[in-house]
Amino acid sequence: MNEAFIVPPGQGRHLDLGNFEAEVLATSTQTAGQFTLLQTQSEPPEFGPSLHLHRDAAEAFFVLEGEYLMFIEEQQTLCPPGTFVYVPRATPHTFKVVSAGPGKKLNLFSPAAMVQYFEELADAVATDSATPELLDEIAARCQVDVLGPVPESYL
Repeated sequence: MNEAFIVPPGQGRHLDLGNFEAEVLATSTQTAGQFTLLQTQSEPPEFGPSLHLHRDAAEAFFVLEGEYLMFIEEQQTLCPPGTFVYVPRATPHTFKVVSAGPGKKLNLFSPAAMVQYFEELADAVATDSATPELLDEIAARCQVDVLGPVPESYL
């Protein structure tokens, strides 16, 4: 499919990920594989994933609410609302919500990637089967190398 489309506010496909939520705004099918776009939201203070890298895609973030501390390779940068972050393919990175309130951001993957990861994680959360070991399996299927332990706040 390579047709124009519009997603009104709050009308993306909602994924409940336990400690946070994702709204799928653009899929690989909708963009002819060019990119995927998700809005991750309700990320609580101290929330963040394991240090990881994406073997198949670059990732970009645009912070909408809250403050994030981004870790990219050996750098740490405080990112308030309005900050744009680009992470090239195969670059180790992670982030942590450091504001008093929840974080919200746009996540763009190019070429298209990661929707399957969030779908499988949502299924695991829904069946109460999400574990660090399962998260590693999901990541491996989705071309993600997990480089650090899974923080308690993530699952």
